[in-house]
Amino acid sequence: MVLLLASRLVQLQGFQPAAYAAGAGVNRTQERLLPSQRGEVMDRNGNPLALSVVAKNIYAEPQTIAKSVCQQGVTEPCDAKSIAEVVAPMLGLDVAKVTAQLSSSKHFVYLKRAVDPALAQQVIDKSLPGIGQEATSKRVHPSHDLAAGVLGFTNFEGIGQAGVEMALQKVLAGKDGKTVARFDSAGRVIPTGTDSHIDPIAGKDVSLTLDRDLQWYAQKLIADQVAATQAKTGTVIVLDVKTGQVMAMATAPTFDPDNRPSGDFTANPAISDVYEPGSVNKVITAAAALTAGIVTPATVIDVPSTYQVSTKLLHDAEKHGLEHLTFAGVLAKSSNIGTVKVAQQLGSQKLYDMMRAFGFGEKTGVGLPGESKGLIPKPADWSGTSIANIPIGQGISVDALQVASVYATVANGGVRVQPNIVKSTRDASGRVIPSAAPKQRRVISPEVALQLREMLESVVSEQGTAPLAAVAGYRVAGKTGTAQRVATSGPRAGHYDGTYTSSFIGMAPADAPRFVTAVVLQGTGAKGYFGGQVAAPLFSKVMGFALRSYDVPPTGTMPKPLRLSADQP
Repeated sequence: MVLLLASRLVQLQGFQPAAYAAGAGVNRTQERLLPSQRGEVMDRNGNPLALSVVAKNIYAEPQTIAKSVCQQGVTEPCDAKSIAEVVAPMLGLDVAKVTAQLSSSKHFVYLKRAVDPALAQQVIDKSLPGIGQEATSKRVHPSHDLAAGVLGFTNFEGIGQAGVEMALQKVLAGKDGKTVARFDSAGRVIPTGTDSHIDPIAGKDVSLTLDRDLQWYAQKLIADQVAATQAKTGTVIVLDVKTGQVMAMATAPTFDPDNRPSGDFTANPAISDVYEPGSVNKVITAAAALTAGIVTPATVIDVPSTYQVSTKLLHDAEKHGLEHLTFAGVLAKSSNIGTVKVAQQLGSQKLYDMMRAFGFGEKTGVGLPGESKGLIPKPADWSGTSIANIPIGQGISVDALQVASVYATVANGGVRVQPNIVKSTRDASGRVIPSAAPKQRRVISPEVALQLREMLESVVSEQGTAPLAAVAGYRVAGKTGTAQRVATSGPRAGHYDGTYTSSFIGMAPADAPRFVTAVVLQGTGAKGYFGGQVAAPLFSKVMGFALRSYDVPPTGTMPKPLRLSADQP
């Protein structure tokens, strides 16, 4: 037996290379990359969202094909055109294009990459001159378009091009190995005894903070609502109040990373698309005014039907005569006039400082590529009408995650917790390494945060602008936003284009918040546009699902009764 093995080894090392060369045409000593196994991306419960599977690259050596001799009477493919006619249909490629590739002056071209191994073997079994395969891997997504904007995707070289795949490229990729040996055109090693080999080091697995089921539900609902309202885009974000963890980040429309159509999919609208937030910004104005001691929730504000500020004439969303609203009523009814009158007492610098303290004008720190800072003009750059615009969310730009973070800060007793989306990593040995604790800072006092939550509960009451945001059995606090959209291109660039940003951002349970959910629809108008109409109902469904999924019990307490008008008995 030993003698037989020795004889076979001598045959392989001494005689088989020549046989290989005769059959394959060209044998070359090559240094070939051994790609490392890219780490998986999972949700918070270990469900796979992105993983790598074994695949093959099919390549051609045009010079080898050019040197092949077509023997008379032999029907096997032997030139570029006949080889292309065989291989192109098998790979779903155009025959003419493959013929051109095989006829080129290049020494090496890829015909198709990341091919299923079974299909690749069928191609190799045809024994076509100059056609070979090499080992690789391809990224697949078991849930297809689920959280695609967050996950991103990789190129054929295994380099992340967007999302988590790009942000954590070094963590996921590991370290490639290499081998130096002689190969035949089918990609097989020809044993010579002179090869060298360095094993690759696998990348680390990454667990995100996303909940797969909550993400799926939010993604389905926002897609349905974008279609129903004929909006341009939509976003839903769910944050864990205490940890800042992003439980869901759904956008519509979205894409399937495994079957991307042409277009730019490198941006995540939840963090890259900026817009004027509208009335959801009033919570910051209220926080600044309460902090400065200018008002209390019970302070009465005279709200006329119109109000002149410099060259701007202010109106509220609904026509009314002179009203005597409390400050709680100003927020509950989303009065532009009442908010601006308070902001005039506050002044531009204090309002600006509060917006910056809440995180406007800077990246949230979530760690995803493409995040926008937004734009908050400094008080020195404010015009005479800025004090009539900025307090009600006009003349500034923010993204959806920034706004969600503001409400999470109010929900968390005034402490801002940096939003985060990576829960942990796991190496090849199975060792789990939790992510570093997110940064925290106090923005407003616990007392002011409590006052804001109580006032925001009135928004969801029958007297407020968003009774449709209510979640059965739970206390809910939040705010509507309905803002005109500014055109970024075309003849109306820089002017309002007639469509709206419709939003609702809220928390529950209001007296012991666990989650904050933000719903933002862009380009509404054709089928309704008030935030309380088109965004609030979606908030109710997503928040209810999150509370039930995590067994959050109702607190059993009742909202604090607040007078919304001095005319109330």
